[in-house]
Amino acid sequence: MKTIYLDHASTTRLEPKVLEKMMPYLTDTYGNANSVHAMGREAVNGLDEARNIVAKLLGAEFNEIYFTSGGTEGDNWAIDGFTKLRGDKNKLVTSKIEHQAMLSSIDNLAPLDIQVKKIGVDSKGFINLQELKNEVDGNTYLTAVMLANNEIGTIQPIKEIASYAKEKGSYVFTDAVQAMGAIDINVKDLGVDMLSFSAHKFGGPKGVGCVYIKNSTKLGNLIVGGHQERSRRGGTSNVAGAIGLAYALKFTRENLKKDSEYITNLRNYFIDKVLSLNVGATLNGDRDNRLPNNANITFDGVNGESLLYKLDLNGVCASLGAACSAGSIEPSYVLREIGLSGVKAKSSIRFTFGKENTFEEIDGVIKILSSILK
Repeated sequence: MKTIYLDHASTTRLEPKVLEKMMPYLTDTYGNANSVHAMGREAVNGLDEARNIVAKLLGAEFNEIYFTSGGTEGDNWAIDGFTKLRGDKNKLVTSKIEHQAMLSSIDNLAPLDIQVKKIGVDSKGFINLQELKNEVDGNTYLTAVMLANNEIGTIQPIKEIASYAKEKGSYVFTDAVQAMGAIDINVKDLGVDMLSFSAHKFGGPKGVGCVYIKNSTKLGNLIVGGHQERSRRGGTSNVAGAIGLAYALKFTRENLKKDSEYITNLRNYFIDKVLSLNVGATLNGDRDNRLPNNANITFDGVNGESLLYKLDLNGVCASLGAACSAGSIEPSYVLREIGLSGVKAKSSIRFTFGKENTFEEIDGVIKILSSILK
């Protein structure tokens, strides 16, 4: 039985040509980038190459790119590190549907008595801009809103949010983990001060991510130790990982328009087919202003876990939502925030597509779904 993988929001396959770029730094050029000998210098050259590639692709400066272990570390660093050096301001504004990495990091600020305001969203998952504008004021040190939601794919108006927040003197951070590799991103165009993402979401290796930190942004260290990453993030440099991230992003950007159009058509074909089954299916989030690969669907009267299990038995890989929340018995807080009841939230499945998927596979999934639901 062939496996049909529709869980690309959780992770993607490591692209063979990315692995090819990484291999020299795993086998021959394996020196520690902090060593002063020849092999150490070769490793540093690889790290500089990766940093330069990422900076150019994001519209950033070379020294504004910092490599991390992934999106969770990036979110934690931006929230915790910036709060440490926030000065006299004491308010943080975010949304209610941020990734758990962001929300948990914010919740950990409780001992500091930070004033946190979580802004609600509408039925499509778009942040309430008027409420945000009412809350961002002269006491706001950070406005933190994700670029695109990991469960329903809704793309937030970050450029508008950043522009308004800057007028009030607030710095801006965006979690771009789901958006990077799916849409074109330029940090200067967005107007953000910090941005995080993770390589494994767009054909890179797991265990490596990146944070863009604008040069004018003061950020305390999250990991102390050595002098890596310009003394801001201790720990032996993952040179092969950084190379993998950089080239995965480069290769993704080279084919972004073509791949995005194909995946969007694939997604829309799937949505139309599912809705035409007349099985009480409803699309969650906005039909158009969402990530190209995302289709989050509620199946009325169906237990989501049971449906996911039966899909798996038939060779279809999908998810209930964020992979980081797998095992939780609670309904998705993202779906609850857009107005779904607990029952409906537990009846929802996230299907996310990749360029490897075909229309023939989609037809096969529709037949499987139809059979299970009937």
